[in-house]
Amino acid sequence: MARVTIDDFFCKGCGLCTDVCPVGILELDPDVITAKGYHPAHCTNEDKCTGCATCATMCPDVAITVER
Repeated sequence: MARVTIDDFFCKGCGLCTDVCPVGILELDPDVITAKGYHPAHCTNEDKCTGCATCATMCPDVAITVER
């Protein structure tokens, strides 16, 4: 099973990862605001993650790590 980790310190909530996730399990968290004032992305269902790492490849801030 794959595991997605998103570092809130680096995530600026651009949403690129949410757009490219093939299974649609990433979304911006409307309930969390980082110290920089952004809504960071988070994984809604890690069990459905395929480990493709498309989100990590697309992230311009290298805030996402995918472990397979």
